[in-house]
Amino acid sequence: MMDKLEIGEVFTISDDDNEDHEVEVLATISLENKEYVAVGFVEDIQEESDEDIDVFFMKVEDDGTFSPIEDDDEFNTVTSAFDTMMDEESE
Repeated sequence: MMDKLEIGEVFTISDDDNEDHEVEVLATISLENKEYVAVGFVEDIQEESDEDIDVFFMKVEDDGTFSPIEDDDEFNTVTSAFDTMMDEESE
């Protein structure tokens, strides 16, 4: 069992071109016994521009690696759960 991710934690992911990107954990959520994280690129967050930060949702695998959410239904469920959580926090 991996340590629970902390919000604000920074780690590196590789994209399809094997380029490394630093991402920061913006939120974590558990759904149906799976862990998901919302992450944003560190460089976007540090710029503190008024533009919306691109947020990516990833599934946390049992071995602690991150994988894209391939299933559309799963993706929609996770996205709406995060949206609800963010809305509640901003009230």
